Amino acid sequence: MKPLILPMPENEALAHSLADQLDGEVGAVETRQFPDGESYIRLATPVAGRSVVFVCTLDRPDGKLLPLIFAAGAAKELRAERIGLVAPYLAYMRQDKRFQEGEAVTSTHFASVLNGWFDWMATVDPHLHRRTSLSEIYTMPTATLHAAGAIADWIREEVENPVLVGPDGESEQWVAAVAEEVGCPHTVLLKTRHGDRDVDVSVPDVDAWRDHTPILIDDIISTARTMIETVGHLKRAGMAPPICVGVHAVFAGDAYRALSNAGTGQIVTCNTIPHASNGIDLTGLLAAGIGDLLS
Repeated sequence: MKPLILPMPENEALAHSLADQLDGEVGAVETRQFPDGESYIRLATPVAGRSVVFVCTLDRPDGKLLPLIFAAGAAKELRAERIGLVAPYLAYMRQDKRFQEGEAVTSTHFASVLNGWFDWMATVDPHLHRRTSLSEIYTMPTATLHAAGAIADWIREEVENPVLVGPDGESEQWVAAVAEEVGCPHTVLLKTRHGDRDVDVSVPDVDAWRDHTPILIDDIISTARTMIETVGHLKRAGMAPPICVGVHAVFAGDAYRALSNAGTGQIVTCNTIPHASNGIDLTGLLAAGIGDLLS
């Protein structure tokens, strides 16, 4: 039987694209809110005996989590065979330790909630900082997929004479890996600290890159402050307006407008979070990972 793809609100486009690649059927989840703010959930497609795949990217997660859990709970009660979650953006990964006495380690607690309701999960480039893999907190099988290849393909097809730019030394490893796939040079900004509030930032060998199109890459564009600062440094160095590429288009508050106004040549993101800047399609990447989990 075909897998049943159930999109939560705002995930319909990705769900239909995944269904096309997985030979799946797109079902429907009816959601609304009662006047008192509580959620109403109804699975409008029968799930008994079927492999069910919920599609729900988890940016701005607090308002999405309860409806998702209620939908998964209904699928369990209605005898779905297996219940998977496609969360292209996975929230609550940053708080991975207790920095101050009394803090909740929210990445662990969020994982425990999802572990209780799903049999597997697929996601893209989760924010693994002090953790080496999702298996440290997620007990269900997971597919951790990486957008670097798709980003490299987009750069090769869309940008002439690119140079990839990292904002600091910490970004060099990832920037270098994408640059190797593209077959183009890369560089990172140099920071010279003279004091707590006195830092010089420069572009090494700027003359070598003047006829290149600089491309800034980051996994999550949230406040966009790092990218905005980097754009300013490149402009002052006399380089061309850079293209800003991000995996996850979180864009908190007015971040997208601020980055657009900073002097960028273009802003492009992957379709892990629906946004006007989406230009890199990860459907094929997600479908491959989901197919492995379904089998």
